[in-house]
Formats: sequence, structure tokens, C-alpha cells
Amino acid sequence: MMHAPPPEEVRPARAQSERPVAGSQRASGILLHPTSLPGPHGSGDLGPAAYHFVDWLVLAGQSLWQILPLGGIGPGNSPYMSSSAFAGNLLLIDLHALKLAGWLQDSDLAPTPGFADHRVDYGLVVPWRMERLRRAATRFSAQATAAQRSDFGDFCAQHASWLDDYALFMALADAHSWSLWCDWSPALARRETDALAQARARHAEAVHFWQFCQWCFFRQWGQLRAYANGRGIRIVGDAPIFVAYQSADVWVRQELFELDGNGRPQVVAGVPPDYFSATGQRWGNPLYRWDAHREEAYAWWTERVRRTFELVDIVRIDHFRGFVGYWEIPASEPTAVIGRWMPGPGAALFEAIEAALGELPIIAEDLGVITPEVDALRRRFKLPGMRVLQFAFGSGNDNIYLPHNYDHNTVVYGGTHDNDTSIGWWAQASEAERAHVRDYLATDGHDIAWDLIRTACASVADTAIHPMQDVLGLGGDCRMNRPGKREGYWEWRFAWEQVLPEQARRLRHLCVLYRRG
Repeated sequence: MMHAPPPEEVRPARAQSERPVAGSQRASGILLHPTSLPGPHGSGDLGPAAYHFVDWLVLAGQSLWQILPLGGIGPGNSPYMSSSAFAGNLLLIDLHALKLAGWLQDSDLAPTPGFADHRVDYGLVVPWRMERLRRAATRFSAQATAAQRSDFGDFCAQHASWLDDYALFMALADAHSWSLWCDWSPALARRETDALAQARARHAEAVHFWQFCQWCFFRQWGQLRAYANGRGIRIVGDAPIFVAYQSADVWVRQELFELDGNGRPQVVAGVPPDYFSATGQRWGNPLYRWDAHREEAYAWWTERVRRTFELVDIVRIDHFRGFVGYWEIPASEPTAVIGRWMPGPGAALFEAIEAALGELPIIAEDLGVITPEVDALRRRFKLPGMRVLQFAFGSGNDNIYLPHNYDHNTVVYGGTHDNDTSIGWWAQASEAERAHVRDYLATDGHDIAWDLIRTACASVADTAIHPMQDVLGLGGDCRMNRPGKREGYWEWRFAWEQVLPEQARRLRHLCVLYRRG
């Protein structure tokens, strides 16, 4: 027998200090980067499978789709090392849509035999997809309609503040075989006016190609996001705190980064030895000159956040603790063991962003070494923090990752993209962790992925996010990333045959049971 839900007035009221990120009091979603979607062209993209996935989210009672950064990949194929904080990932462009526009032919889309259904072989996929994009750009130049050319021109004008420099940077990087920009001619490295003008003229065709690709990406992403929003799905994006050295961002605004007189990093980013690595994580990104950002009232950061919210509905800001204090590693050090904590901009940055853009739905990735100052900054701006169930067990009952210690303004995960899958984690867990799980969750662990999904849904956390690998019941060979490892990750994909009706039914049932949509 069905019973009516409790009347609205008897539901617990939200504390005024909380800022909801999901558009309702309780919500549930799936963590899946578009590259992990099925598809015939070597990696997931913004094509039919993405729309089908949105439909599946609706069927499963979900209201959030969390993704990784949408920028291009960098060293190790990481989306956290993009060549631009503003540009989109060209590998996500749906090639079939370019065929429908008349810019590719059927023969262009015949997949390479080496493409795999369950992983992205970047060594095959990147050159194959880039060659198709070049063919499409050539045909667009030759046969685009007046309306298409007008739309392209409007896009370039609207995004000129970052697109012009990005396209020139990519053209020059290609021409220099991707050697570091500081090793280009001194005039180009220093961005002398005459050298830039000559480069734009010399590489005009290549600049046009990179602009065309961004137009395709933004056009397709905008259509997919509109479809998702129209079906009640909001996109949770990701903003890495740092940017890659080999990026348009650093080349264009060198004064905002800790570089020496030759444009080389003096110190780089990372974290000291931690849960993931005994030698820490040496990310290698250049660090910010926060005094220079303060002098321009954090205008670069504000524009970055504004542009990110043009693409997504909610933003997870990576490594939030770095805004209070960040680990500075001498650039000459091969690991992150030697370094020092340095003060970040603190509240001043978020005050500037809020003054310019208003209150925004931001998630603070507050994992790692969290001090009272970090927690105070998050609470001051009413940002929800993150809790990971894989970190909860094997210690005392005061562990902040245990659900009984959560407050409402929290986003809970079984694991993130940096964690093993729940089945992989359980296989490697210590006996103390296993015993604690058995006692705390009253389970024998035979269905551990769904035990954690249920626990996340049942918690008081306003938002619960579940990795797609856990929904599919996949083992550790399907984890997305392993922090500290430079190769062999970011490759996982699923196939539709792995998606069973029972999985959507279970998710939907839990969302109804625990009032998550």
C-alpha cells in the first residue's frame, strides 16, 4: 500500500548557514566522465551514448551527473593537466555530428581495429580523432553555409578573451613539436607584440583549426547540457586548483605564476606523503603568485569560475585546502617529500568571486590534510565538503568519514575518481577495516559496492554521488586513476551490455526510500 509523503511543513528545516548545491534538499547522482561512455570511435564522446546515459540517469532516479574537468588531457592523459583552463576537450567531439553537417564522410568514421570497448588507448585514439577533426575543419572552410560561418564568427567573438591566445598557443606548440613554450624563441616566449603578430599570420590556418574545434565542442556540449537540464539532470563539473605549465594560461599570464626570469617554474605543486603515496604527489604544476592575483582583484580567477559556470551547473573545486595553505616543492626535487606549506589567498579570493558573481553552487574538495583553518574557510562561505566512505573504517568512531559524523551540507561518495572501485578497495582492505565495516554496516561484504551506495543514500548528507563502476559492480582493474602514478590510468570505459535493468531499479528504489528525488 502506498502512503502519502509527509507534508512539507513537518520536514526538517535547513539551517540558514547551508548553501544547497543540488537544487533540492536531498539528491543523488553518478560520477562518470564522458570519455568512459561507450561508442565506436575509441573513447566516449558527446554523441548518442551521452544522451542515452542522461536517459538512464532519469530512469535510475538520479538528478546529478558528475564529470571530471572538461579541458583537454595533458601528461599521462590526465584531464587535470589541460593546455587551457577555458578550452574544451577535443577528444569529446562527436564525429558523427560532423558527418551529419557534411564535414566528414562515412569512410572517415570507419573505426580502427585496435579500438577497445573497455579502455581508451590514447596512443591510437588521439591521432585518429585529431586527423578526423582536421578533415572536418578543411571541409568546413570550403563548404560551410553562411549561417554556419556566422555562428562560428559569433562564437569566436564571444570567447575572444581566451580563445585567440589559446588557438595561437596550440598552433605554436604544434609547430614546435610540443617543446616547452619557454624553449621557443625568446620573442615568442616573452610574447613580444611583433612576434605574436607574425606568428598569427604565419599560422593562420592552424589558428583557425583550433578555433573551429572549440566551436564544435562548445556547440555540442551546450546541446547535451540543455538536454540533461531539460530532463532534470544537473551537471557537476570540476575545476582543478592548478593549471598545467605547458598551457596557454601560463604562457599568456606569466606574471601570475612563480616563474624565473626565463619563464621556468621555480617551485611546483603537489602534496606531501599521504594515503596514496609514501613519497607524496609531485603534480608539477606551477604555483600562483598570489600577491599578483590580489593586485588585480583576482580577476583571472573570477573569469575562470564564470566561464566554468557557463558549462556546468555546479562546480567542485579541486584541492580546496590549497586556498588556505599549499605544498611548495622546489622544481628540482623529483618527489614531493621535500617541500613546505605556504599560505594561500584564503577568504579574499572567494570574497572577490562572490562580489563579482554572487553566491554560487560550489563543492569544496576538502580531502587530505584538513586543518581547522580550512574547515573555517569552507564554512564561512557555506560550501558543502566531501566525505568518502572508503576512508571511514578501521579507526575510531570519531572518524569524520563515518556517516554518523556528517552534517547536512555534505557530499558523500563511496569513492572518488582517485579511489579504487569499492570492490577493489574491499579486496585490499585490512582486517581491521573489514571488521569495522561488518560491524558498522551489518554486512558480510559480499555486495560491498551496493552496501556503500545504500549507506551513502541513507546518510544525512544532502548529496550522494556514486561512481558508475560501483553501480556496475566492477573490480579494481576498472579504477579511473591512481594518484602518484603517471601512466596507465584515465582509460576505463563501460559497455552497454554491462548495464542491467536491475541496477537502475535498485538506484531508483534507494532514492525513493531515502527521499533523494
